[in-house]
Amino acid sequence: MTVLKVTRDGPVVVLTIDDPKTKNALSPALTKELVAACAEINADMTVGCAILTAAGDVFCAGGNIKDMYARANHFAGNAAEIRRTYQNGVQTIARALYDLEVPIIAAVNGAAMGAGMDFATMCTIRIASETAKFAESFIKLGLTSAAGGAWFLNRAIGTSAAAEMALTGDTIDAARALEIGLVSRVVPADALLDEAKALAARITRHPPHSIRLNTRLLRESARLDLGASLEIAAAMQAVVQQTDDQYEAVAAAVQKRKPGYKGK
Repeated sequence: MTVLKVTRDGPVVVLTIDDPKTKNALSPALTKELVAACAEINADMTVGCAILTAAGDVFCAGGNIKDMYARANHFAGNAAEIRRTYQNGVQTIARALYDLEVPIIAAVNGAAMGAGMDFATMCTIRIASETAKFAESFIKLGLTSAAGGAWFLNRAIGTSAAAEMALTGDTIDAARALEIGLVSRVVPADALLDEAKALAARITRHPPHSIRLNTRLLRESARLDLGASLEIAAAMQAVVQQTDDQYEAVAAAVQKRKPGYKGK
């Protein structure tokens, strides 16, 4: 039984976490399926954008507290074994989402707790329903964020707000998430997926290679100094300027017509 539903809407892939018995919690199955989906998206040049959301009224409950209590899955073994479990398990999600070549929109439909919040911060763009709530709640269970939240959250909302969330474990609502820049918009719950798809459509109307290289340039520039970022930008610009689609974009603008991109 899969816990991640993968559907296609034109150039947009929708990834829906669907594991109601655990409130969409982190699991080995979710890890494996999400990483595999990212690899498939990267290999398919007809994909221009992805959306990560969840079924039901919870986005992701984070770690499975029953596993914690039973010392199972991510909580089994000695310290050395647990370290390797994280490196080869949940941390592969952080790497897969970071290395995703297309932008991915987190459409947060409900509670995003612990690792669930971290997964949202790993996405390129985040929008939330009015019923969404967020917590970097690891400290309340005596844990740290092993999924990657310490890296992504600092970059998403800044060091002070990230420290406040991580060190208090407090839950914030969608309005507060918007205020601190954790999400870029808040929408009615029944319009969330439509809004995410509309945003994806505004992205995927552009040339596929340009979408992918702009996505990578934004992510790499967040961790590079100015000189290194400029060097990468020049190299990427040289690549896209040699594509047929870039010439088609210019031709369409000059001729005042709709462009027809072919991913070349």
